Amino acid sequence: MTRSTVDPVNTLGARGIGRVVGCLLLGVLVGVVGTVMHRAVVLDVDLPIALVLCLLATASTGILARAWTGYGGLLGYGLGWVVAVQILSLEGPGGDVLVPDEPIGYVWIYGGLLVVAVVAFLPRRWFADQPARRARTWEGGAEPFASAPETRAGQFGTHA
Repeated sequence: MTRSTVDPVNTLGARGIGRVVGCLLLGVLVGVVGTVMHRAVVLDVDLPIALVLCLLATASTGILARAWTGYGGLLGYGLGWVVAVQILSLEGPGGDVLVPDEPIGYVWIYGGLLVVAVVAFLPRRWFADQPARRARTWEGGAEPFASAPETRAGQFGTHA
């Protein structure tokens, strides 16, 4: 294979391992911040706006991890997220919990897992570095007007 045909996302060298570790740390960070903030009250509204924002952050950083390093990065991100959320869901030394046994806590835990799973099943072409469509080829392989004579004014097809 020549250097131009090697997919840098699928080759796992030192840079790829560093990216996967970076995605793992990103998952830990998002899991910690989301676990702490998912029950926050925003604008004195009784709607779970903070939960929705935390799930959106989980989705956007999951997409970033997959786009940056492919499935390896998404796996690292998901592992970091799950470990952080599960550790912070345990009862603390004083009996305090960050994720209580309430519907909002279940939505955070299982909704976040679902979000990471949805990111894993997004179409591969959304994360490809190639253009979405190939260039159109014309009959005979030539561009249109390629054989038309060019005038002094630079206009095609006018024989003035």
